[in-house]
Amino acid sequence: MNDKAKYNEYVKEHAKKSDTLLCCVKAFFSGGAVCCLGQLFFDLYAAAGIEEDVCAALSSCSLMLITAILTGVGVFDMIGKHTGAGTLVPVTGFANSMISQAIDAKSEGFILGVGAKLFTVAGPVVVYGTFAGVICGVIKYIIKIISAS
Repeated sequence: MNDKAKYNEYVKEHAKKSDTLLCCVKAFFSGGAVCCLGQLFFDLYAAAGIEEDVCAALSSCSLMLITAILTGVGVFDMIGKHTGAGTLVPVTGFANSMISQAIDAKSEGFILGVGAKLFTVAGPVVVYGTFAGVICGVIKYIIKIISAS
């Protein structure tokens, strides 16, 4: 038996077995809970008379803020251990990955540590998101000028 086969056998013997069905159920309900919380924020903002587009943005920001705080105090990881992939709904997963990177790099300083690590995850999103926003803004501005003439 070669080393790779021995290692694979060792892993099979010692790896913790997971109940796939239970993991899927936990992910389904926890992901649903995150989405329901987002909808709750949306409804609260809408009840306050805020426009629908702004409500959607505020809901996402609220979920990201809660995730960032929970990650910062070490609670989000404990929740994730019990709920699985359900808490990694794109908005909360993105916030968690950014804050986790910042926490890991805190000892390296705020600029070269936290700032640099934040952009290893957020950099591509920020760059391409900003670029797309600028392009859309320019197109909208050109259409507004053309339609005004």
